[in-house]
Amino acid sequence: MIRLEAATVMLQWAVGGLAFLWFTTRRNEVGAGYGTLLRITYGAFAVIAVVLGNRYGVSIVREASSVAVAIAAFVLIRNKRSKLDLIAPLLGIPGIIAAGVSAASEGSGGDVVVSLLRIIVGTLFLGAVSDTMLLGHWYLVQPGMPRKLINEITSAVIYLWPLEVVVLLLPTGMFSVLNGTIDDGWDGVLGWFWLASAVVTGVLALVTRAALKERSYSAVMAATGLMYLAILTAFCTDIVGRALLA
Repeated sequence: MIRLEAATVMLQWAVGGLAFLWFTTRRNEVGAGYGTLLRITYGAFAVIAVVLGNRYGVSIVREASSVAVAIAAFVLIRNKRSKLDLIAPLLGIPGIIAAGVSAASEGSGGDVVVSLLRIIVGTLFLGAVSDTMLLGHWYLVQPGMPRKLINEITSAVIYLWPLEVVVLLLPTGMFSVLNGTIDDGWDGVLGWFWLASAVVTGVLALVTRAALKERSYSAVMAATGLMYLAILTAFCTDIVGRALLA
């Protein structure tokens, strides 16, 4: 059965992206414009989450969290104190937890712990991948930024990637799709597509880190391009996996 709440995905994306905004700006080495850009972007995603939730099925806690995340992001739009950037993602945690519990109660597996692990790890994974690409672009605006900033967030992607794969393999997980126990509706094609996406995401993250070892400025641009591709495969890894296991 393929089912996934679009409102949950958008809230995850907003919360994960804002969490890694704090991760990047915590030492105040990035220009204020970067924070403004990401707060606008992810604040808008939180608004979209509210709209989708009200359109396709209301979850009171999730929608309330989405509203709170959007308000915090826009109120702090010109914030220059990095600690305050923790407010928005923290406000999103109740909605993420509620969505995970709801997914477990409505899904085929019914394991609340596994469901929560999947949605929490997925939130961080999607946020880290997205912010790595956005940060890479910001080097065009602020070329004097320390290289360690993009190295750190790339490392975060690499550390989160195996966790993302593992939580989707936990029973009842993607092994059941790959061996045919769970029918993906496409004669197994979607299961193998998920596996390919998962592998390619890890490879792209590792190649990105290798590219960043080059000292030339073009290395950052190459890494940014690689992360464009990684966003596509990372989203396929998380969304296709969770949709098949819903």
